Amino acid sequence: MEHRTTEESTAAARHARFGKLPERIRHEDLTEEKAATVQDPARHAYDPARSWTSFSCLAADLGL
Repeated sequence: MEHRTTEESTAAARHARFGKLPERIRHEDLTEEKAATVQDPARHAYDPARSWTSFSCLAADLGL
């Protein structure tokens, strides 16, 4: 008889702890909106005087 009450108390404790699913999280709470920054055209403009700064090559690094 004691074995039966132990199972019942264990089941009751398990149900009290895990018996209920957590509340749903809304999609609006999962996403974050950020304002997009305006693209700077000067950032991607070609500058012949500084074009070597974006060039990555072993020969250029060695000065060949």
